[in-house]
Amino acid sequence: MFELKDIPLFSALKEEQLELLQSQMLVHQYTKDSVVFYEGEKSEYLQILLNGAVRLYKTNPKGTQVHMHNFVAPEIIALFAAFEHVAFPATCEFLTDGAVGLLPLEKIYECLHDVDFSMSLITALSKRMKLIADLFHKETIYSSEAKIADVLYHNPTVFERLKNGEIASILNITPETLSRTLTKFKKENVIAIDHHIVTILDKDALEGIIDNNILSHQLN
Repeated sequence: MFELKDIPLFSALKEEQLELLQSQMLVHQYTKDSVVFYEGEKSEYLQILLNGAVRLYKTNPKGTQVHMHNFVAPEIIALFAAFEHVAFPATCEFLTDGAVGLLPLEKIYECLHDVDFSMSLITALSKRMKLIADLFHKETIYSSEAKIADVLYHNPTVFERLKNGEIASILNITPETLSRTLTKFKKENVIAIDHHIVTILDKDALEGIIDNNILSHQLN
């Protein structure tokens, strides 16, 4: 299990500051599928993923879960919600067994006089803003083909670890759309799939799909 010193946000702190914060942190153990917090709840703690992996999702008015992002330890969860004192914008659920550290926000505020810590916080918030912008771009601009191409290009091993239904849920598309698109990519010799192991045959084609939101031959 990771400790605070393994989190980039806290790595600039002096050893005595780290030890003090570590002693103030409450650690909760979770099993797979356990919910860490629900959308709309509030907390006086900074949630720190110390072990395992979680997913964040929103629930639309029809009750459908809309995937936002996955986090793998070590990572801070719901950074904006903590520092803005607002409700969690999404539900957090464990994909594996794991652990979350709860660090009282007032203890973190005591560290803000440390310039290095403050700069690390600004960097962390900036990265989280970029993540949100990227998520918004993919969800509003990317076609289903581009979403799938993006996963294949950057993280093809996900098909070995997750079922197609789970991948479809992450991409906010139907399993049928995922299956149909993968079949299309195979027919176009962009990829090959054997027992859930994906081999990229044409990386340039995947880049083209991402850039153009469509298979290149359909542009002609």
